[in-house]
Amino acid sequence: MGNFSDLIDRDKVQQCPRHYVLALTDTMNVMNGKWKLPIIASLLHGKSRFKDLQDNIEKITPRMLSKELKELEINGIVERKVYPQSPVLIEYVLTVSGHNITRVIDTMIDWGMVHRREIIKSRWL
Repeated sequence: MGNFSDLIDRDKVQQCPRHYVLALTDTMNVMNGKWKLPIIASLLHGKSRFKDLQDNIEKITPRMLSKELKELEINGIVERKVYPQSPVLIEYVLTVSGHNITRVIDTMIDWGMVHRREIIKSRWL
């Protein structure tokens, strides 16, 4: 299984503000929107059919789920698998890149917990 860090020279990216910003922009484009992270989180538990995703993600409309899945597929995060049977079975799974993004999500959660603690602490001082 490939690792995205094998594809980049992190030191060079960090030395060039333009490349650093472009890399961050790419990440934000993939995760931008209210529904993409919940979709990714739902698929972390394995492949899912459209209806299962809709049931797992409260308040998402079928139209929005379809749109977000297409964008995640275009960005190489989700793969749509079609099984030609009767009736046709369609499942969605995370790609290798989709699984790698979980490290980003975990880092965001860690940062959020520390940040929340600091904000709460500063209010009580």
